[in-house]
Amino acid sequence: MDSFEHLHVTSEHQGHLVRLRFEHGKANEMGRAHVAELARLVDALENSEARAMISHSQRITRSGTPVFSAGADVHERRDWDEGSVLLHVRGQRRTLQRLALAPLFHVCVVDGLALGWGTEFCLTADYVIASPKARFGLPETGLGIVPGAGGTAQLASRVGLGHALRMGMTGELIDAEEALRVGLVHERCDSADDAMERAQALALRCMSRSPTAVAAYKDAVRAGVGLSNDERESHESRAYEHCVTCGEAARGRQAFEALKNGELLDWGPRRGR
Repeated sequence: MDSFEHLHVTSEHQGHLVRLRFEHGKANEMGRAHVAELARLVDALENSEARAMISHSQRITRSGTPVFSAGADVHERRDWDEGSVLLHVRGQRRTLQRLALAPLFHVCVVDGLALGWGTEFCLTADYVIASPKARFGLPETGLGIVPGAGGTAQLASRVGLGHALRMGMTGELIDAEEALRVGLVHERCDSADDAMERAQALALRCMSRSPTAVAAYKDAVRAGVGLSNDERESHESRAYEHCVTCGEAARGRQAFEALKNGELLDWGPRRGR
């Protein structure tokens, strides 16, 4: 197992699985240093053989409240000028956009508060699992700004226009049940431990499949969101043809009987994108 620990973000590489754990500050607030570390991790993910990632937090406040991320580090920006703020937010927006497109299956497990940036981070994940203590919200308009790392641009495509406007314009917190109902999260488990077990099971299933096909599928599905049917089918065609022309489809055909019988195939490294 290869692992590396930064001051604020811990990433562990266990074979083809990456575990990203937020464990800094009082409530995992994201400041300049934290976003820079996340950007370095995204650099590594784009060029690694990782096939799945589980992001989570075990941070608990002094009052005993679990927290995923309480949002951006607003205190850090107190003396910044407007140019510094804009530069920083543009950078974190690009980092989260790149994370959303990383060629692996990203499962986010939320236990506790996911506010502002914490909710926006969830929008980058391919699948979000919540514990009963999960809470989501966008408080930014109460601070004179709008969500700047995806909450304005991406939330409506996940939960619909009305719920996106409700969350962003009122700052109302929603619990795990409501987040599941509106589609912000995809599953709710009975405990944080159950949520992690479910995430691990999904990651293992993904890692047993062709990393080339998985990456091509994710790229085609994400690229097609909001496009016309013809445009979506064009993305599908390119993804399928890539799997054929790089030889991955032939490997699957040759191993079909073994795969049908439940045997695991060593697919080897991902082939292009």
